Amino acid sequence: MNSPSRIIFNPSENKENKYINIIVDGLEKHGFEVNRLDDFLSSWKHFKSIELVHLNWFENLDDSSAASMWKSYFRKLVVLAAVKFGKKKLVWTMHNRVSHEKKSGKLSQVLTRKVIAQTDAIVIHTAVSRSILASQYPGIQAEIVHIPHPDFVDVYGPMIPNKVEEKNPKLRLLFIGAIKPYKNIELLIDLAKKFPSDIHLTIAGNPNSDQYRNELQALAQDTRNITLDLTFIPDEELPGYIHQSDLLILPYSLESSLNSGTVILAFSYGRTVICPKIGTIDDLRAGDNVLDYRYNSESEHADALQHQVLKALKLWKSNPNSLLDKGLFMRELIQKQNNKNKVSDSLIELYESLIN
Repeated sequence: MNSPSRIIFNPSENKENKYINIIVDGLEKHGFEVNRLDDFLSSWKHFKSIELVHLNWFENLDDSSAASMWKSYFRKLVVLAAVKFGKKKLVWTMHNRVSHEKKSGKLSQVLTRKVIAQTDAIVIHTAVSRSILASQYPGIQAEIVHIPHPDFVDVYGPMIPNKVEEKNPKLRLLFIGAIKPYKNIELLIDLAKKFPSDIHLTIAGNPNSDQYRNELQALAQDTRNITLDLTFIPDEELPGYIHQSDLLILPYSLESSLNSGTVILAFSYGRTVICPKIGTIDDLRAGDNVLDYRYNSESEHADALQHQVLKALKLWKSNPNSLLDKGLFMRELIQKQNNKNKVSDSLIELYESLIN
């Protein structure tokens, strides 16, 4: 391109997720001028200069109150109207099956339909997303482009090498990330209580409310094999947390979860996971290097999760390095299949096809 294309990538920054930084950095290195959605209508000159708008998690609404939810909804309708009025190219990334927020779920679905009806291209991170879109939104006209979630290799600092250490008395399980109800943290706490002598569970991350923090602390009270670090974990501390675990355990909801940056984070830093078979895991086709599972009900979820923990325990007791070896295999795999530079190249190719 002769001159830099001015685009909006929303959100353009996120202190809790390096996904945004990786994408924006890749775009800027290739000459795109990335702008904030908040500045879209700051002036007529700026509005006219924007060629493309890319929305992420746009369907999520502020459900802290009914008033906030409706205000958020109407503000986003204004954005869509402005995009249409200005004949801007519109790209939307599908991150979840449906919104994780229960209070605003129906209104979020209405907003999602409006976005899809107007968008020129939909970016999906997993193959199964294509069939989900077809079933939920028949007659979809937008171009659907499969671009994998970028890897996080060395993004939060270098990986801490595994060393030959004296065997730990317990299998070390880690949940890390934003602490929200749909992530089934309660299941983890109940599970840890069943294996007081065999596993140690660390739950690290910032709860979405003080009330939820208090509920989790009450559930884990007097349970000696659970460590709760219910606070925001700085970027530079993430490799240390992961290094102090044998594997990550992420009992996400299959109802809403589709992609997982935390799964990619675990693999990027040499750890495998216990996790439902969401799209992220399905795409990698990693076989027994990942301890995945399916379920159809909450009771089935608890049983399936326990089964995989027992499987991990058996592997770990027979060979303490077996789980670490699986993690290293996954690190190599995602550096090929989720290479962050290839992801940037694919997104730029899409943008240029729309703009030109």
